Amino acid sequence: MGPSKVTMTQPRVYGYHRFYGAWIPLWLPKSSWVISVLLVFCSCITSTTFGYDASMVNGLNILPSYTSYFHLTPATTGLNTSSLWIGGCLAGLTYGRITDVLGRRPALFYAALLTLIAVLIQTASQNVAMFVCARILLGFGTSASGLTGPAYLAETLPTTRWRAWGLGVFNDFYYVGGLIAAGITYATSFNANSTWAWRVPSLIQGVFSLICIIIIPFIPESPRWLIYQGRNQEAREVLARTCSDGDVGSKVVLEQFREIEAAVEWEREHAGEQLGVRELVRTRGARKRVLLAVSAAVFSTIAGNVISSYYLGTMLTNAGITSSTTQLQINIILNAFCLVCSLFGTWIIDVWGRKPTAVISTALLTIFLFMVGGLTKAFGNSANTSGIYGTVAAIFLFQGTYSIGWTPILYLYPPEVLNYAIRANGMGVFQFWLNATAILIVFTMPIALAKLSWKTYMINGAWDLVMLGLIMYYWVETKGMTLEEIDEAIDGKGRRGGEEEGEGEKVNGM
Repeated sequence: MGPSKVTMTQPRVYGYHRFYGAWIPLWLPKSSWVISVLLVFCSCITSTTFGYDASMVNGLNILPSYTSYFHLTPATTGLNTSSLWIGGCLAGLTYGRITDVLGRRPALFYAALLTLIAVLIQTASQNVAMFVCARILLGFGTSASGLTGPAYLAETLPTTRWRAWGLGVFNDFYYVGGLIAAGITYATSFNANSTWAWRVPSLIQGVFSLICIIIIPFIPESPRWLIYQGRNQEAREVLARTCSDGDVGSKVVLEQFREIEAAVEWEREHAGEQLGVRELVRTRGARKRVLLAVSAAVFSTIAGNVISSYYLGTMLTNAGITSSTTQLQINIILNAFCLVCSLFGTWIIDVWGRKPTAVISTALLTIFLFMVGGLTKAFGNSANTSGIYGTVAAIFLFQGTYSIGWTPILYLYPPEVLNYAIRANGMGVFQFWLNATAILIVFTMPIALAKLSWKTYMINGAWDLVMLGLIMYYWVETKGMTLEEIDEAIDGKGRRGGEEEGEGEKVNGM
């Protein structure tokens, strides 16, 4: 099979490069707008799967048929839930290199395929060991997608506006999946005596990966990855398809092509940067980039949302609401509310900027988390209906403010601050810390809630205050910049002219 003919009416199908995964068929739509929508939708499917999983497990932890089938204790509940992030840690350590070698598009395909296989094993689980193994594999697949998808979108979406919306919406789809799972677990809960009450929600989780696989033939490879591989002509064609409906002579296409080509050449030749793990720590600039990305992973996980994302039933029980049906209903409403809040956050983040949005969101969620703790202590063991529902309202306010800020920021900020040479591996480090932190928090939270109850929220709120101070002091703003402009803002002006020596070492005095 050789390269297909290129005409103005038929998109190019890349030549047969088995090593680069170009065996996946490629039929690009003529409209740049359609391509951008498909890029966002395909990548966001991975976030939908993750959100579905969180809400599904939240619902399963409420279902008697699930907890009795596996004979769960607080420790095994934490293990069943947190095992997802064991696989995520493994993906963070390995999949960045795979993404660099194979390309963004085939890497996303393999991640979706692996997730689909894991879902089938999870659905068929007969015991805790089988369920945990399936979730480790599921965690690898979803985190591999979470690593590849944001890098792919950041490098392929045509404008800064598209990038802000695409990467912001990427994690907003978390609540789309969460809302679907909440509704499904509620519907199956009425079949309480059958294991299908929890197997059906698990099986449906695979639908999202299947949709991703179906879309991949209609979206292109990252032009930055193509240029780094020396496939400049294909990169120019991709830019034409994503920016100007296929017009390779467009001024926008030519400007973007020259800018990307110059930045890649600077990284490869002048700075001596190559695709590899060593680049993550070679310069102060690289270390600062990685630290910024890791801070987003850790801060978003320890903020307190894990409690309501996975152990809402326990939160509500401590607050005084013990009916499993009522808890499942609240789970549905909470996911719908968070989806609306996250979409608002995605819109406002390009107005306020990344850093101000993170500061405002973190400050407010800290206040509301303290309120949840105080109200739980005051009314959790009482018959005061107003106080109990006041606690529920505080939970909604906490989750809403988290969704406005951290939901869009989580997958928008890291790929922006990571330059091309370390983007895939940097997102791998990001995923590792995201998953490693989640293992700790998700495993320990059911035990903490059982032992400490309302004090858990107070302890969590205290470290949120520390987190707020670090964001205000250390984070940098990236609003309204192209990826190459962000590189220059962090590293200096050497990428397109200006300073030639040591720019990687001069970053905010570091």
